[in-house]
Amino acid sequence: MKQLIKNGILVDSDGQYSQDLLIENGVICQRDTAIEADSQCEVIDASGCYVMPGGIDVHTHFNIDVGIARSCDDFFSGTRAAACGGTTTIIDHMGFGPAGCNLHHQLNVYHQYAAGNAAIDYGFHGVIQHIDDGILEEMASMVHDEGISSFKLYLTYLYKINDADVLRALGQLRQVGALTTVHPENDAAIALRRAALVAAGKTAPIHHALSRPLECEAEAIGRMINLAHLADNAPLYIVHLSNGLGLDYLRLARQQRQPVWVETCPQYLLLNEQCYLREDGAKYILSPPLRDQRELDRLWIGIADGSIDTVATDHCTFPYHQRQAMATGDFTRCPNGLPGVENRMMLLFSHGVLSGRISPSRFVALTSSNPARLFGLWPRKGNLNPGADADVVIFDPRQSTVISHAWLHDNADYSPYEGFQCQGAPVLTMCRGEIVARNGEFTGRQGYGQFLRRRPFNAQIAAKMG
Repeated sequence: MKQLIKNGILVDSDGQYSQDLLIENGVICQRDTAIEADSQCEVIDASGCYVMPGGIDVHTHFNIDVGIARSCDDFFSGTRAAACGGTTTIIDHMGFGPAGCNLHHQLNVYHQYAAGNAAIDYGFHGVIQHIDDGILEEMASMVHDEGISSFKLYLTYLYKINDADVLRALGQLRQVGALTTVHPENDAAIALRRAALVAAGKTAPIHHALSRPLECEAEAIGRMINLAHLADNAPLYIVHLSNGLGLDYLRLARQQRQPVWVETCPQYLLLNEQCYLREDGAKYILSPPLRDQRELDRLWIGIADGSIDTVATDHCTFPYHQRQAMATGDFTRCPNGLPGVENRMMLLFSHGVLSGRISPSRFVALTSSNPARLFGLWPRKGNLNPGADADVVIFDPRQSTVISHAWLHDNADYSPYEGFQCQGAPVLTMCRGEIVARNGEFTGRQGYGQFLRRRPFNAQIAAKMG
C-alpha cells in the first residue's frame, strides 16, 4: 500500500521544505518536490499545513498503581488520546512493584498491560526501587536483551534512593549503555515542611505547593548533577523541570561539558500556582507542583534558547471526583498527577510556534526528534527521512480550537486546560502508515501499537539534537 502526502510544508528539526512525502508499507520511501502518484497510491492533500514527524511523549504513566489509587487511563485509553493529539509513540515510566522485586518483574507486568491494548507504538523506562549487587548485574540484560535503555530513580516517595546507591546506579548504567532519568526533589525537606503545615491545619491545595518549594527541586537537581559527574560523567536526564533555578544549574553543568539533558511539561509552561486557589484546586495537585508565573517565564526562555531538550506530559490521571472523595480537603491524601497526553502538541504549537516563541523546527526537536535521539529510537522515529517509520502528524495552523474535556479521549473527567484557546490543530495522525486519528476523531484500533526495543544510549546521536 502506498500513500502520498502532497502540497504541505515538510518540517524536521533542521528546517522546512516544500516537498511531498511518499510512504509504502508503513515506511517513508521518498521525500521530494512534485512526486507523482500512481494508480495504487492514496493521495493526502496537506495544502496549507505543516507535515511533521509524529510526536514522541517520553513521560507517561498509564495504568500506574501509586499505592493509594490506580490511574484511570490504561494503555488503550491513554494511547488513543495520544494519537488524537498527534503523538505516535510513548515511553511509559513503569510504576513500583512489590518490595524487593527485580528489574524484570515490572517489565513483565507492563508487557501484559500494554500488549494487545496500545493503539500506537510504545516502550518502557526501567524503574529502580533499590540497589544491590543483583540489581546492578541485571541492568545489562535489561538494556541489551529487553531493549530498555533508560531507567528512572526517585529521590522522594516510598522507594527513594539514597545518595550512595544513586552513585552506584549511575556508574553501572553508564557502563551498560543506559540513560539515567531522575525525579529530583529533596525528600527530607519536603517531609519536614509537610509535617509543619499539617500540624498547623494548613491542608488546602495551595499548601501542597508550599510544602514542595522550588528550592527542594533545584537542590536535588544540583545534587544529581554532581553525583553524575562523580560517576565518570554518567549521562543524566532530569524529568518534569518546573523552575528556573534548576535550569540554571543544568546550564552550568553543560558549560562544563557534562552530559545532562532536561525535560519540561506543558503544565509548567502554561499553568501557575494560582490554580491552587481555585475552588477546584485539587485538580492541579502534582509533584513537583505548579510554580509562580516568573518560573513559567524562565522556562519559556529555556524552550527558546535550547536549554530545555524535550517537552513531555507526565500524564498521570486520577478523576476529580476521586480526588475529592479521597482528599476531603487534605492535600496529603490526594493522588498526584495531571492528564495532558492529548493536548501536548496542540498547546506547544499554539503557544510556542504560532505565538512566535519557537520555530516549527524547534517544535519538532522538542516533541519528536530530540526524544528519539535520547531514548534509542533514532533514526527509526523522530524524522521524515527515507527508511524511517511513517509516523506523521499534519498540523493545520488555520484551525482555532477551545479545549474542552467533552471531546478528549482519555478516561479522566476533566482537563486542566479547559477553556484554553489554541490556534492550530493536528488534523491527521499516522503511525507506521496507518491513519490512527483524523480531525480529532480516533480512527485506529486497539492493539495496533508495537513494543519498541530501544537501542543503548548513544552520546554521539544525543549530541546532534536540535
